[in-house]
Formats: sequence, C-alpha cells, structure tokens
Amino acid sequence: MQEWLDFAVELAREAGGRLLAAHGSVTRAAVGYKGWRNLVTELDLEVERLVTGRIGARYPDHGILAEEGARKEGAGGLRWVIDPLDGTTNYVHRHPMYCVSIALEDEAGPLVGVVFAPYLDELFTATRGGGAWRNRSARMEVSESDELSRSLLASGFAYSVDGMHDVNLENWARLARISRGLRRCGSAALDLAYVADGRYDGFWELNLNAWDVAAGALLVTEAGGQVTDCRGGIAWREGRSILATNGKIHPALQGELSLGRQEADQAG
Repeated sequence: MQEWLDFAVELAREAGGRLLAAHGSVTRAAVGYKGWRNLVTELDLEVERLVTGRIGARYPDHGILAEEGARKEGAGGLRWVIDPLDGTTNYVHRHPMYCVSIALEDEAGPLVGVVFAPYLDELFTATRGGGAWRNRSARMEVSESDELSRSLLASGFAYSVDGMHDVNLENWARLARISRGLRRCGSAALDLAYVADGRYDGFWELNLNAWDVAAGALLVTEAGGQVTDCRGGIAWREGRSILATNGKIHPALQGELSLGRQEADQAG
C-alpha cells in the first residue's frame, strides 16, 4: 500500500505542478462546456491524460475511472478514481481553491486517497488503516464539536440542476439558520480534506460523482470521522449524495437534510 500511496502522491504533485504553472493563463474564451455552467478546460484533459497514462504504464491490470472520460476495466479488482481538476470553475476564475484528487479502491472502498491543492501547497493523504496526514508529516484528526449550533459546515451545489427536485437550497437555508456558519469553496475533494483536518465539522452535498469523493472520503474516515450518503447508507461511493462529519454531529446533521428527512418520514 505504501508503494501505491507514494505513486499517487508523485502523480498528484506532477499534475498539480502543471495546473499551477498554467494558473491564470486560461482565458474564459478558451473554456469548453459539458453543461451550460459545467466547465472543462484543456488543462483538465491534459492532466487526465498525464495521470491515466502513467497509471496504465505502471499498473496495466488496474482499472481506471476519471472525470473527463477515461475508462478501463481492471483485472485484479483494483481501480483508480481520478478527478484531474476538482474546482474547474474556480481555476478558470483564478480562485485558489482547486485540487487534484486521486484514489485507489477495491471492492470494499478506497484504499489510498490523495488530495493536492497546488496553489495552497497542501497535500492530504490517507491509506486504509494508516491514518490521514497533512503534508505527510502532521496527522489529521476531525474536530470535537458535538452541536450543530457550534459547527462550521460546508456544502455545494450540482452543476446540472435542471429538472432536479432537490437542488440543496432548502438544506442550505435551513442549516444557515442553525449552524455557526456555512462555507462553499467549490471543490468537494477539498471540503472533505478540511473535514478530515478539523477545519470543518461537517460537509454534505447532493448529486456528485465517484471521482469527487473517493479520495476525500478516505481522508475523513482515517481522521476519525464518519462518511455516509445523506440517508445513512453507502451510496456516497457512486456520488449520489455524501455526508461527512466528525461523527459527533452526524445524526443531527443527517436529520436536518432533506434526503434524510424524506427517508425518515417514509420509514415512519
């Protein structure tokens, strides 16, 4: 597992270096669209090709699932899950909150997770059973907050909201009134890293994808936190919804979320 972690860190730093070198040089006119506000740049594609090419050369039997379309079935039950640029909109607007997210998973979930924010020069890593670390030297632990009223929370909003019944606005409005505060940084992987590092007490989001959460979720659990979907299950692995907290506020926060409330009403 150490070999996989070292390799993932090497990839994340190389990819992050490429993003940092081009930071501020991507013009808005050169941006493409996967939806009317879901942006994609040549850097997303270039970094994905870099990372997936290196993985294919090093581990030809491993599977690959990456945001910009790279797909490969693996032969050994291992799969790399990659977001080459989480926070593309931030990146295009020269906002510093963006990162590279790389995870290796097996049938049971993530084994290795790496989130690297190149502009901030922060590296977050974890291995299953090996703890979570900032910059490979400081062990991360989730916060101790046990009340929503004293908790700083984070969330985000899906790009594709047309036709969706629940777009998270109701949750945001409700939690804004009863928590210490809400933040939206525009990168789910970084939000999860910040929960792991105790900066946020909890994070939730709806309608994500596997590459948004695979690495960050492992950071949270290895830092002592709890990760479920918003109904308390494991659908977060497919990105349907995710709820990540320090564990102490998990039931209370889940109870305030619309998906969790709907599930409780149906059960009752």
